[in-house]
Amino acid sequence: MKPSRLIALLLSSLIAASFGVRADEISVAVAANFTAPMQKIVTGFEKETGHKLLTSFGATGKFYAQIKNGAPFDVLLAADDETPARLIKENAAVAGSQFNYAIGKLVLWSAKPAIVDGADEVLKHGGFDHLAIANPKLAPYGAAAVDVMKALGVHEAIQPKIVMGESIAQTYQFISSGNALLGFVALSQVLKDGKIEGSSWLIPAKLYTPIRQDAVILEKGKGKPAAQALMNYLKADKAKAIITSFGYALP
Repeated sequence: MKPSRLIALLLSSLIAASFGVRADEISVAVAANFTAPMQKIVTGFEKETGHKLLTSFGATGKFYAQIKNGAPFDVLLAADDETPARLIKENAAVAGSQFNYAIGKLVLWSAKPAIVDGADEVLKHGGFDHLAIANPKLAPYGAAAVDVMKALGVHEAIQPKIVMGESIAQTYQFISSGNALLGFVALSQVLKDGKIEGSSWLIPAKLYTPIRQDAVILEKGKGKPAAQALMNYLKADKAKAIITSFGYALP
């Protein structure tokens, strides 16, 4: 056997031993607001564990419907804590695997400067044709946006101007493209290197139900090494550092 071939085999054996288990591949459904941090987490996770993650990003409500209809997801990173709990109750997820990986923050944002004044004045005075939110029936961030408008007493007046994104990702696109002057998005979507371009108001947490984002292993992921490895990785310091860098709070 050639020396180069022998070295390659030895390295492969050492890598396999360091992983402790055979490399595995799983499909992960991820709430759209968590796209950017998850992309960074995937890179570190795959490098450290050897496992492969196939990620899909979208609205939590749509993922719930897909999972119930047999979609082959192994893990769900939801934008709420109710959907994972419901899936466990319906025997579609593994009991005891649910945990809170992040607490989301809602922001009123415009891609243009001087539109949002760092408070609620723009909502009360109007002066805009369209305000974008995620569909509250599908996306927890959309439900939180409705909470805020009702708490401020402006929901009825603004309702005719509301345009709904299928997910928080589409909502962001409406605003960033200028199709909506402003709207409610996740802080993680607009926070870049600690700064927010355009104009914004970080919504006080008291105005909406806390956005507790929970992860859960689904029935199709039960017993898969990569599924449990991902859950462990999300609880580790490296993942936590990424999560907080995008503006999320930790439990």
